[in-house]
Amino acid sequence: MKTLTAGDLAPQFELKNQNEEVIKLEQLLETGKVLVYFYPKASTPGCTVQACGLRDSISELNQLNTQVVGISPDLPKKLANFVEKQGLNFNLLSDPDHKVADDFGVWGLKKFMGKEYDGIHRISFLVDQDGKVEHVFNKFKTKDHHQVVLDYLSGK
Repeated sequence: MKTLTAGDLAPQFELKNQNEEVIKLEQLLETGKVLVYFYPKASTPGCTVQACGLRDSISELNQLNTQVVGISPDLPKKLANFVEKQGLNFNLLSDPDHKVADDFGVWGLKKFMGKEYDGIHRISFLVDQDGKVEHVFNKFKTKDHHQVVLDYLSGK
């Protein structure tokens, strides 16, 4: 697994969101920076805490010229349930074949309770308007993710 680093060109992608609409990174970048955050599975405890933190911070993120988009292997129907149940106010994208996760270098071997398996590593990328990775967020607790991003964006 070779994860993208700051300065790398972000892979362009188009994926279906929770409403089965195709979302393209290049379109999102037309209005500012994009936080592309990868998470393992919708509606699980850690992913819910992370998503709700971003939901509650969306106005601050938008004021800092940053949109949020979450990517997981979940299908759009499961994403729609997650969005509805948690009142999420940003797009979740479906990457069932984990091609985009592979392109960003976040799909790889994981360990949980002594078992090894392939899956998404919880890593976020701030992509600037030129399509380059400005910053990689890979050291955070799910409950603090939104604050780590806000602190970076506001220069703290």
